[in-house]
Amino acid sequence: MKRFPLSGRSLAIAAVILALAALLAYVALRSGPLAPVAITVVKVESRALRPSLFGVGTVEARHLYRIGPTAPGRLKRLAVQVGDAVKAGQVLGEMDPVDSDDRLRSQEAQIKRVATTVAEASARQAHAETQARRYEQLYAERATSEELLAARRQDLKLATAALAGVREDHARALSDLQALRTQRGSLRLVAPVDGIVTTREVEPGTTVVAGQAVVEMVDPRTLWVNARFDQVSAAGLAAALPASVTLRSRRDQSLEGQVLRTELRADAVTEELLAKVSFNAVPQPLPPIGERAEVTVDLPALPAGPVIPNAAVQRQGAQVGVWTPGSDGPVFVPLKLGRTDLEGHVQVLDGLKVGDTIVLHSEKVLTPRSRIDVVDQLPGVPK
Repeated sequence: MKRFPLSGRSLAIAAVILALAALLAYVALRSGPLAPVAITVVKVESRALRPSLFGVGTVEARHLYRIGPTAPGRLKRLAVQVGDAVKAGQVLGEMDPVDSDDRLRSQEAQIKRVATTVAEASARQAHAETQARRYEQLYAERATSEELLAARRQDLKLATAALAGVREDHARALSDLQALRTQRGSLRLVAPVDGIVTTREVEPGTTVVAGQAVVEMVDPRTLWVNARFDQVSAAGLAAALPASVTLRSRRDQSLEGQVLRTELRADAVTEELLAKVSFNAVPQPLPPIGERAEVTVDLPALPAGPVIPNAAVQRQGAQVGVWTPGSDGPVFVPLKLGRTDLEGHVQVLDGLKVGDTIVLHSEKVLTPRSRIDVVDQLPGVPK
């Protein structure tokens, strides 16, 4: 067989090709598609998890007062503005009395006339009674006839009946006067409790009907949040649990409160539970009625047990679990999980024990065939 001599140039080219191939293989194994996947790991801890429940709601008032007249009329004056603090019994405004004052004076004059009639009837009744006694004595002495005694007794009955009638008229007139005074007093719009004016719905000069609200006010001590919580995670929600409320307009301020009560009727459409969350102290300044709020309720603490970060939980098909670093590659471990808290921890009911090592983050999606490399921190991922 004839051999072809190898020149120095050919050997140099071959050496360069081999070096490039080795470099490409190194790059492919270290940073290319065949490179190991960088992961961070964490130990399973034992911790008494304190779950929290997050919900949203709106600020409402337990006691909302809509104040208006009991009879139709025209609003004469309104002495308060929106935002004014008022005291119980304070006059907020007044309806136009029209002829109410004239009717009151007329009824008072009528009572005086009836009172005069009562006095006259009382005098006639007293005179008839005196005459009847006198004729009884005369009849006993045989100084008068039985017919005259019967006449005096009849006069007494008539006088007594007349007195009773005018007294009833007097009582009726007094009742009518009281009714007119009550009706006149109802023309004044009075604050039922201490509170804050939230709405002026009618301006002076406007005609309103009976029952129409002129002013709306609330008792600031009865403000609460009508909150909604997802039914899936609302187990353990109960009255008297501590809560914190964050108003949309005050994102940097957390207001303390507690669950006042849970509603027996849930929202079947949104699948949410309803609860009323009260404030421990009246917020200052007062939030607008209807403002959105975020509510966090602290549920009772759970017994100490295995806890892992929620970020480590992965889903493989229908199974939920975590990856663990094995000697031959990552191993997926199915888990039975329990409650979670708002700090990102989840309770492990089955599948892991305290001290086990699990994968927290990985730079790529893991598979059982992945090559892994444990690092302290992944770029762009906080510890």
